[in-house]
Amino acid sequence: MPKIIWDAIGQRFYETGVDHGVLYTPDETGAYTSGVAWNGLTSVSESPSGAEANAQYADNIKYLNLISAEEFGATIEAFTYPPEFAPFDGLGTPSDGIVIGQQPRKSFGLCYRTKVGNDLEGDNHGYKLHLVYGCQASPSEKAYNTINDSPEAITFSWEITTTPVPVTGFTPTSLLVIDSTLVDAAALATLEDMLYGETGSPTLPTPDDVLAIFPAGDPSAGATAGTPGTWTPAGTVAPSSVSNLTAGVPQPVVASPNTAWTTGQYVQTGTAGVGGQAHWDGTAWVAGPAA
Repeated sequence: MPKIIWDAIGQRFYETGVDHGVLYTPDETGAYTSGVAWNGLTSVSESPSGAEANAQYADNIKYLNLISAEEFGATIEAFTYPPEFAPFDGLGTPSDGIVIGQQPRKSFGLCYRTKVGNDLEGDNHGYKLHLVYGCQASPSEKAYNTINDSPEAITFSWEITTTPVPVTGFTPTSLLVIDSTLVDAAALATLEDMLYGETGSPTLPTPDDVLAIFPAGDPSAGATAGTPGTWTPAGTVAPSSVSNLTAGVPQPVVASPNTAWTTGQYVQTGTAGVGGQAHWDGTAWVAGPAA
Protein backbone atom coordinates (compact mmCIF):
# COMPACT_ATOMS: atom_id res chain seq x y z
CA MET A 1 0.00 0.00 0.00
CA PRO A 2 1.21 3.56 -0.68
CA LYS A 3 2.53 5.70 2.15
CA ILE A 4 0.00 7.93 3.89
CA ILE A 5 0.36 11.62 2.96
CA TRP A 6 -1.53 14.32 4.79
CA ASP A 7 -2.86 17.51 3.13
CA ALA A 8 -1.60 16.65 -0.37
CA ILE A 9 -2.12 19.27 -3.07
CA GLY A 10 -5.64 18.95 -4.47
CA GLN A 11 -6.81 16.83 -1.49
CA ARG A 12 -7.65 19.62 0.95
CA PHE A 13 -11.42 19.37 0.66
CA TYR A 14 -14.15 21.36 2.39
CA GLU A 15 -17.88 22.03 2.07
CA THR A 16 -19.66 25.37 2.17
CA GLY A 17 -22.75 27.27 1.10
CA VAL A 18 -26.36 26.39 0.36
CA ASP A 19 -28.39 27.26 -2.74
CA HIS A 20 -30.72 25.85 -5.41
CA GLY A 21 -33.47 25.17 -2.87
CA VAL A 22 -36.59 23.49 -4.29
CA LEU A 23 -39.89 22.75 -2.54
CA TYR A 24 -41.80 19.72 -3.87
CA THR A 25 -45.51 19.25 -3.27
CA PRO A 26 -47.02 15.73 -3.33
CA ASP A 27 -49.98 14.65 -5.45
CA GLU A 28 -52.83 12.42 -4.26
CA THR A 29 -50.58 9.34 -4.54
CA GLY A 30 -47.78 10.89 -2.49
CA ALA A 31 -45.45 11.36 -5.48
CA TYR A 32 -43.59 14.67 -5.54
CA THR A 33 -44.71 15.80 -8.98
CA SER A 34 -44.51 19.59 -8.68
CA GLY A 35 -41.51 21.69 -7.63
CA VAL A 36 -40.99 25.42 -7.11
CA ALA A 37 -37.88 27.45 -6.35
CA TRP A 38 -37.21 28.29 -2.69
CA ASN A 39 -35.41 31.62 -2.87
CA GLY A 40 -33.56 33.24 0.01
CA LEU A 41 -32.22 30.13 1.75
CA THR A 42 -29.61 31.14 4.32
CA SER A 43 -28.97 27.80 6.00
CA VAL A 44 -30.10 24.20 6.30
CA SER A 45 -28.85 22.52 9.46
CA GLU A 46 -29.15 18.74 9.25
CA SER A 47 -29.91 17.20 12.66
CA PRO A 48 -29.93 13.39 12.71
CA SER A 49 -30.95 11.84 16.01
CA GLY A 50 -31.34 8.40 17.57
CA ALA A 51 -28.88 5.59 16.82
CA GLU A 52 -28.19 5.50 20.56
CA ALA A 53 -26.69 2.50 22.30
CA ASN A 54 -28.88 0.62 24.78
CA ALA A 55 -26.61 -1.65 26.80
CA GLN A 56 -27.85 -5.17 27.60
CA TYR A 57 -26.35 -7.15 30.47
CA ALA A 58 -26.20 -10.91 31.06
CA ASP A 59 -23.92 -13.34 32.89
CA ASN A 60 -22.69 -10.41 34.99
CA ILE A 61 -21.15 -8.73 31.93
CA LYS A 62 -22.12 -6.24 29.26
CA TYR A 63 -23.60 -8.68 26.76
CA LEU A 64 -24.32 -6.43 23.78
CA ASN A 65 -25.50 -3.02 22.60
CA LEU A 66 -28.86 -2.56 20.91
CA ILE A 67 -28.96 0.54 18.71
CA SER A 68 -32.13 2.63 18.55
CA ALA A 69 -33.64 3.70 15.23
CA GLU A 70 -32.05 6.73 13.60
CA GLU A 71 -34.19 9.71 12.57
CA PHE A 72 -33.44 12.64 10.31
CA GLY A 73 -34.43 16.21 11.08
CA ALA A 74 -33.30 19.65 9.96
CA THR A 75 -33.68 23.37 10.56
CA ILE A 76 -34.37 25.57 7.54
CA GLU A 77 -33.61 29.29 7.74
CA ALA A 78 -34.48 31.72 4.96
CA PHE A 79 -35.36 35.34 4.24
CA THR A 80 -38.52 34.23 2.46
CA TYR A 81 -40.46 31.18 1.30
CA PRO A 82 -42.56 30.31 -1.76
CA PRO A 83 -46.34 30.87 -1.55
CA GLU A 84 -46.78 27.13 -2.18
CA PHE A 85 -45.24 26.50 1.27
CA ALA A 86 -48.31 27.89 3.07
CA PRO A 87 -50.20 24.58 3.55
CA PHE A 88 -47.00 22.95 4.84
CA ASP A 89 -46.62 25.77 7.38
CA GLY A 90 -50.12 25.33 8.78
CA LEU A 91 -51.64 28.20 6.80
CA GLY A 92 -54.90 28.21 4.86
CA THR A 93 -55.64 30.67 2.03
CA PRO A 94 -59.41 30.95 1.49
CA SER A 95 -58.87 33.78 -1.00
CA ASP A 96 -56.02 35.90 -2.34
CA GLY A 97 -54.39 37.97 0.39
CA ILE A 98 -56.15 36.17 3.28
CA VAL A 99 -54.23 33.70 5.45
CA ILE A 100 -55.65 31.56 8.26
CA GLY A 101 -53.25 30.03 10.78
CA GLN A 102 -53.33 26.82 12.85
CA GLN A 103 -54.42 24.62 9.95
CA PRO A 104 -53.36 20.98 9.41
CA ARG A 105 -49.77 20.66 8.24
CA LYS A 106 -48.99 18.56 5.17
CA SER A 107 -45.79 16.76 4.24
CA PHE A 108 -43.46 17.91 1.47
CA GLY A 109 -40.17 17.14 -0.26
CA LEU A 110 -37.05 19.29 -0.36
CA CYS A 111 -33.87 19.59 -2.40
CA TYR A 112 -30.90 21.88 -1.88
CA ARG A 113 -27.30 22.08 -3.03
CA THR A 114 -24.07 22.58 -1.09
CA LYS A 115 -20.65 23.29 -2.58
CA VAL A 116 -17.56 21.09 -2.39
CA GLY A 117 -14.23 22.93 -2.60
CA ASN A 118 -10.54 22.15 -2.50
CA ASP A 119 -7.25 24.02 -2.41
CA LEU A 120 -6.86 24.12 -6.20
CA GLU A 121 -10.32 24.98 -7.51
CA GLY A 122 -11.81 26.74 -4.51
CA ASP A 123 -15.60 26.57 -4.24
CA ASN A 124 -15.91 25.40 -7.86
CA HIS A 125 -14.57 21.88 -7.36
CA GLY A 126 -18.05 20.35 -7.21
CA TYR A 127 -21.28 20.17 -5.24
CA LYS A 128 -23.65 17.85 -3.43
CA LEU A 129 -27.38 17.50 -3.99
CA HIS A 130 -29.38 16.80 -0.83
CA LEU A 131 -32.79 15.17 -1.41
CA VAL A 132 -35.10 15.06 1.61
CA TYR A 133 -38.36 13.08 1.73
CA GLY A 134 -41.41 13.05 4.00
CA CYS A 135 -40.79 16.46 5.60
CA GLN A 136 -43.13 18.13 8.09
CA ALA A 137 -42.52 21.63 9.48
CA SER A 138 -43.17 22.53 13.12
CA PRO A 139 -44.43 25.97 14.24
CA SER A 140 -41.63 28.46 14.83
CA GLU A 141 -41.19 31.94 16.25
CA LYS A 142 -41.36 35.01 14.01
CA ALA A 143 -39.87 38.15 15.58
CA TYR A 144 -40.94 41.47 14.02
CA ASN A 145 -38.73 44.34 15.22
CA THR A 146 -38.74 48.09 14.64
CA ILE A 147 -36.61 49.51 11.86
CA ASN A 148 -33.52 51.25 13.26
CA ASP A 149 -30.10 52.52 12.17
CA SER A 150 -28.85 48.91 11.69
CA PRO A 151 -31.73 47.27 9.80
CA GLU A 152 -31.78 43.52 9.25
CA ALA A 153 -34.15 41.36 7.25
CA ILE A 154 -36.26 38.91 9.23
CA THR A 155 -34.91 35.37 9.08
CA PHE A 156 -37.68 32.78 9.11
CA SER A 157 -36.94 29.39 10.67
CA TRP A 158 -38.62 25.98 10.58
CA GLU A 159 -37.83 22.79 12.46
CA ILE A 160 -38.28 19.83 10.12
CA THR A 161 -39.04 16.22 11.02
CA THR A 162 -39.21 13.44 8.46
CA THR A 163 -40.85 10.10 7.75
CA PRO A 164 -38.56 7.67 5.89
CA VAL A 165 -39.58 6.24 2.52
CA PRO A 166 -38.70 2.79 1.12
CA VAL A 167 -35.50 2.10 -0.82
CA THR A 168 -34.81 -1.35 -2.25
CA GLY A 169 -32.01 -3.21 -0.49
CA PHE A 170 -31.61 -0.66 2.30
CA THR A 171 -33.40 0.55 5.41
CA PRO A 172 -36.06 3.20 4.63
CA THR A 173 -34.53 6.66 4.47
CA SER A 174 -35.41 10.36 4.43
CA LEU A 175 -32.14 11.59 2.91
CA LEU A 176 -30.14 10.98 -0.26
CA VAL A 177 -26.92 12.87 -1.05
CA ILE A 178 -25.37 12.87 -4.54
CA ASP A 179 -21.76 14.02 -4.91
CA SER A 180 -21.06 15.58 -8.32
CA THR A 181 -17.34 14.84 -8.00
CA LEU A 182 -17.92 11.08 -7.82
CA VAL A 183 -20.94 10.25 -10.04
CA ASP A 184 -21.27 10.06 -13.82
CA ALA A 185 -21.82 13.51 -15.31
CA ALA A 186 -24.45 12.36 -17.83
CA ALA A 187 -26.44 10.55 -15.14
CA LEU A 188 -26.20 13.63 -12.90
CA ALA A 189 -27.56 15.77 -15.74
CA THR A 190 -30.50 13.36 -16.06
CA LEU A 191 -31.27 13.72 -12.35
CA GLU A 192 -31.00 17.51 -12.43
CA ASP A 193 -33.33 17.57 -15.42
CA MET A 194 -35.93 15.85 -13.22
CA LEU A 195 -35.25 17.99 -10.15
CA TYR A 196 -35.22 21.37 -11.88
CA GLY A 197 -37.59 20.77 -14.79
CA GLU A 198 -35.20 21.38 -17.66
CA THR A 199 -37.52 19.60 -20.12
CA GLY A 200 -40.64 18.92 -18.03
CA SER A 201 -42.28 19.59 -14.69
CA PRO A 202 -39.81 19.64 -11.76
CA THR A 203 -40.20 16.40 -9.79
CA LEU A 204 -38.48 14.73 -6.84
CA PRO A 205 -37.85 11.10 -7.88
CA THR A 206 -38.08 8.32 -5.32
CA PRO A 207 -34.86 6.89 -3.89
CA ASP A 208 -35.27 3.80 -6.10
CA ASP A 209 -35.65 6.02 -9.18
CA VAL A 210 -32.52 7.96 -8.21
CA LEU A 211 -30.51 4.76 -7.73
CA ALA A 212 -31.72 3.55 -11.13
CA ILE A 213 -30.11 6.62 -12.71
CA PHE A 214 -26.79 5.73 -11.04
CA PRO A 215 -26.53 1.93 -11.42
CA ALA A 216 -23.80 0.07 -9.55
CA GLY A 217 -21.98 -0.77 -12.78
CA ASP A 218 -21.91 0.32 -16.40
CA PRO A 219 -25.43 0.68 -17.84
CA SER A 220 -26.46 -1.39 -20.85
CA ALA A 221 -26.18 0.37 -24.21
CA GLY A 222 -27.91 -2.29 -26.31
CA ALA A 223 -30.40 -5.16 -26.22
CA THR A 224 -30.59 -8.20 -28.49
CA ALA A 225 -33.95 -9.88 -29.18
CA GLY A 226 -34.65 -13.27 -27.62
CA THR A 227 -36.92 -15.16 -25.20
CA PRO A 228 -35.60 -13.52 -23.16
CA GLY A 229 -33.12 -11.33 -25.00
CA THR A 230 -29.75 -10.18 -23.70
CA TRP A 231 -28.32 -6.85 -22.67
CA THR A 232 -25.10 -5.63 -24.22
CA PRO A 233 -22.23 -5.27 -23.64
CA ALA A 234 -22.09 -8.41 -21.50
CA GLY A 235 -21.98 -7.76 -17.76
CA THR A 236 -23.66 -4.35 -17.95
CA VAL A 237 -26.65 -3.29 -15.85
CA ALA A 238 -30.11 -3.34 -17.44
CA PRO A 239 -32.55 -0.41 -16.97
CA SER A 240 -34.39 -0.86 -13.67
CA SER A 241 -37.87 -0.68 -15.22
CA VAL A 242 -39.74 -0.46 -18.52
CA SER A 243 -40.47 3.22 -17.85
CA ASN A 244 -36.75 3.94 -17.49
CA LEU A 245 -36.01 1.95 -20.65
CA THR A 246 -38.53 3.96 -22.67
CA ALA A 247 -37.25 7.22 -21.16
CA GLY A 248 -33.61 6.38 -21.91
CA VAL A 249 -32.59 6.37 -18.23
CA PRO A 250 -29.73 6.15 -17.40
CA GLN A 251 -28.94 6.10 -21.14
CA PRO A 252 -30.71 5.17 -24.40
CA VAL A 253 -30.65 1.48 -25.34
CA VAL A 254 -30.17 0.46 -29.01
CA ALA A 255 -32.26 -2.54 -30.14
CA SER A 256 -30.83 -5.39 -32.21
CA PRO A 257 -32.32 -5.97 -34.70
CA ASN A 258 -33.70 -2.46 -35.11
CA THR A 259 -36.72 -3.80 -36.97
CA ALA A 260 -39.82 -4.98 -35.13
CA TRP A 261 -39.10 -7.99 -32.92
CA THR A 262 -41.01 -11.17 -33.64
CA THR A 263 -43.77 -12.71 -31.55
CA GLY A 264 -42.74 -13.62 -28.01
CA GLN A 265 -39.40 -11.83 -28.03
CA TYR A 266 -38.56 -9.48 -25.17
CA VAL A 267 -35.90 -8.29 -22.74
CA GLN A 268 -36.25 -8.35 -18.97
CA THR A 269 -35.51 -5.08 -17.15
CA GLY A 270 -34.57 -4.92 -13.49
CA THR A 271 -38.24 -5.28 -12.56
CA ALA A 272 -39.24 -8.93 -12.09
CA GLY A 273 -42.11 -10.59 -13.90
CA VAL A 274 -44.18 -9.59 -16.92
CA GLY A 275 -44.29 -5.99 -15.65
CA GLY A 276 -40.55 -5.72 -16.30
CA GLN A 277 -40.61 -7.08 -19.86
CA ALA A 278 -40.37 -4.96 -23.01
CA HIS A 279 -39.79 -5.33 -26.76
CA TRP A 280 -38.78 -3.16 -29.71
CA ASP A 281 -41.62 -2.45 -32.17
CA GLY A 282 -39.39 -0.98 -34.85
CA THR A 283 -39.59 2.61 -33.64
CA ALA A 284 -39.72 2.52 -29.83
CA TRP A 285 -39.56 0.37 -26.72
CA VAL A 286 -42.97 -1.02 -25.74
CA ALA A 287 -44.06 -2.82 -22.56
CA GLY A 288 -44.50 -6.59 -22.70
CA PRO A 289 -43.35 -9.29 -25.14
CA ALA A 290 -43.84 -8.74 -28.86
CA ALA A 291 -47.26 -9.90 -30.04
